[in-house]
Amino acid sequence: MKTKTTVVISLALILGAALVGVFLWNRLPDLMASHWNADDQVNGYLSKFWGVFFTPLVALGLLGLFLVIPKIDPQKANIAGFRETFNLFTLFLMAFLAYLHALTLIWNLGYAHFKISAAMLPLVGLLFMMLGLLLRKAKRNFFIGIRTPWTLSSDSVWDQTHQTGSILFMLSGALSCAGGFFGGATALWLTLAPLFGSTLFLVAYSYFLYRRETQAK
Repeated sequence: MKTKTTVVISLALILGAALVGVFLWNRLPDLMASHWNADDQVNGYLSKFWGVFFTPLVALGLLGLFLVIPKIDPQKANIAGFRETFNLFTLFLMAFLAYLHALTLIWNLGYAHFKISAAMLPLVGLLFMMLGLLLRKAKRNFFIGIRTPWTLSSDSVWDQTHQTGSILFMLSGALSCAGGFFGGATALWLTLAPLFGSTLFLVAYSYFLYRRETQAK
């Protein structure tokens, strides 16, 4: 996906999310539910202003960051090689944030007879899968991907770590999707445990690959 197309669609999603909140302003409570625990019970609130504008502002900030990163990275030529995949991930993240914003608004309008985890986790899983696709395409750079001292020092270590990471994050995404059918603590574990486990494994794996490569020289 081209960068210009990504920016236009992303800005439309962000603006649309904000405008929907403004349109519904008078129907929303002064304190809006904004956070839910593992049992799908509300345990955090925001003022109406932040409930309506926080997520669109976060999305706008992330979009700006993702546009700057490819311009300032010393390995910008490498990023250009997978820029379309990065753009696709950026757009999916914007859509994901717009979806979360919509769920929050729906809940605060009084339509609270659904489990937030069941509605959210399948999209979280898809986000992990998109991240897995991005890792498969990513080339060595300082901002995007699994950045350890060992991946950053070797193209070979980077590539092998990211190919393995791609598989692990896609599997983590599948487990997160499955978590939406269980709810509660089970859903939380099916989402967080694979994510943290994969991250820790990949750090150690990149070190192992680097040691093997240096000892072979």
